[in-house]
Amino acid sequence: MSAPTNPTPSQRSWLREHSELGVGVLLFAIGVLVLTDALTMTVDLAQRGPVGPRTVPVVVGVGLLVVAVLLTVDVLRGGRGEAEGGEDVDLSEPGDWRTVLLLAGVFLAFAVLIGPVGFPVSGALLFWGAAYALGSRHLTRDPLIAAGLSLLTYVLFNNLLGVPLPGGPLMGAL
Repeated sequence: MSAPTNPTPSQRSWLREHSELGVGVLLFAIGVLVLTDALTMTVDLAQRGPVGPRTVPVVVGVGLLVVAVLLTVDVLRGGRGEAEGGEDVDLSEPGDWRTVLLLAGVFLAFAVLIGPVGFPVSGALLFWGAAYALGSRHLTRDPLIAAGLSLLTYVLFNNLLGVPLPGGPLMGAL
């Protein structure tokens, strides 16, 4: 077995020019996943009629597959997406990996903390951490707004919409 080699500059250039193929692959994978889940869904035999619980997921899955194939064909034929007229992104500049990693860390912390400390606390950390990662540096105002927004979201979902969110230690207080 030979060791894999690094792509040549011409291969890297081709990949860079056809980067939209990644979107096509992602859409195709999601379409297959949605169709697999829809077609393996157990449905009560008493359910009759043309529209059942599988209908929408099957339509969405097929739609994703069709769009993935059409996008891939378009990219391979030389089509490229055009930047929007109002877009102010300089594509020659490198990505802001610090912000991306901070946001990923904040989302991961939220996912880990929501069970033990509940939504109000983990949601406040999520909102404050996202604001900090995106550039806000008001260290007294931001945590207060984040706590208020988290509590409001918790009350709206839990009490008004009937969607139970984990309350954590604050469950009895709210």
